[in-house]
Amino acid sequence: MRKTLLVMLCTAGIHLTAQAGEFGTAEEAKAMLERAVAAVKADKASALEKFTKGEDGFKDRDLYPYCGGPDGTFTAHPTLVGKSLKDLKDKAGKALGEEIYAKAEAGKIGEVAYMWPRPGTDTPVEKITFVTKADDQVCAVGYYK
Repeated sequence: MRKTLLVMLCTAGIHLTAQAGEFGTAEEAKAMLERAVAAVKADKASALEKFTKGEDGFKDRDLYPYCGGPDGTFTAHPTLVGKSLKDLKDKAGKALGEEIYAKAEAGKIGEVAYMWPRPGTDTPVEKITFVTKADDQVCAVGYYK
């Protein structure tokens, strides 16, 4: 009986751990942004390339950093490099790109909330993006609520 109960509890624990780890958390998103800032400060060109390619731990489940340059164009993103970050709007029409640029401040991490579908879906859900400024880059990492 004890052995059966122990196996059931262990199995449930493994299932809950796997479920909890399916998507990135707020803490993981913020930590990734802090690592991204350090990478930009150390070698901006290399960092932007790594962010775009998802290398060196800069892609974890649904978490990844992205950046925009002073002109508002994506300088790092898995699919949007060269397109306008500043003109980006969410699925409800909110001008989230403008808000990302407005909230980005060197040495501080701001937050922008908007509606965006999880990867592989079409249904928008709340997404919170942490934003900051590193060098001349506005960088962000978002997680889904």
